[in-house]
Amino acid sequence: MRKVVLMSLLMLVMAGLIVLGCSNMKGKTETALTAAEKAISDARPEAEKIVPDQLKAVEDILAGAKDKFGKGDYAAALSDAQTIPGKVTEMVASLAAKKEELTAGWTGLEQGIPTMMEAIKSRLDILSKSKKLPANLTKEKLEEATSGFNGAVTDWETAKASFGTGNLAEAVTKGNTIKENIVQVLQILGMPVPPAAQQ
Repeated sequence: MRKVVLMSLLMLVMAGLIVLGCSNMKGKTETALTAAEKAISDARPEAEKIVPDQLKAVEDILAGAKDKFGKGDYAAALSDAQTIPGKVTEMVASLAAKKEELTAGWTGLEQGIPTMMEAIKSRLDILSKSKKLPANLTKEKLEEATSGFNGAVTDWETAKASFGTGNLAEAVTKGNTIKENIVQVLQILGMPVPPAAQQ
């Protein structure tokens, strides 16, 4: 009888320890998740403008950790959450270099795109007044070039606005797309493509 009572008491103690252990693990995980969220929140304003891809990767880890926490897998959630502050530190450390790289990229676009646009506008003005199109240019191709040019002009204003508000990654991405579109217009019109725009 005493053996049964002792065994019952031992099982109760062990069950209590397991519950306590789970409770401690849950608390530790909640603390780690809160710290991870704060680290991301502090870095977000600048990171989303300069390294949005890196920010998304870190936010995905946090989302995964929260999902595991919600399913009761505290150990896995804690493990994931604890990696986030370090990753945020790496991301912040890379911001200055990335900012410099994006600014240099934008400077190149700002020097090349307006010049190409001026050349295209001049050519389109001449063609619009011409009674006969060059042999290598159909009416449909001219309309395509005009539409592409007008779209690029509008998009360029949007890209400049993005750069002005500090959204460097967005501005450079848009700028590169505009450059590609401008190059296509030059080719349609049979105009030379500057070497810098061919890169």
